Amino acid sequence: MTQGERIKEIRKTLGLTLEKFGEKLGVTKTAISRIEKGERGLTEQMTKSICREFNVDYIWLTTEQGKMFVENDNEFRKKIDRIMTSEDDTRKILFKSLVDASDNDIAAIKQFIKNTASLFDDKKEKTDSLSD
Repeated sequence: MTQGERIKEIRKTLGLTLEKFGEKLGVTKTAISRIEKGERGLTEQMTKSICREFNVDYIWLTTEQGKMFVENDNEFRKKIDRIMTSEDDTRKILFKSLVDASDNDIAAIKQFIKNTASLFDDKKEKTDSLSD
């Protein structure tokens, strides 16, 4: 999918017309239409504006990897509030322990995650090489 097609997908997902989408970015509907059709390239400034205005993930917009939208802090806070008011004690305890964790505890957790990810990567490489 081209960047222009990704722009169109964002706009359609948000339910915005060319005009409304362009207004938020300070450009005309014609400019957006040309970008969507690939007649005009997407500048770095426009890319950053789209990401900022619509909470679009920069990596997704530029490479199509990851998710279309990034979570903003309000959405993240709502999720935490739901967890903390739920009956799921395990999640509550995990959040509380992270909040109270020392810098050394966080460093140890980070190292644990890196080591675990490395093991998964090694396993995937072995599996991929066997399938070649």
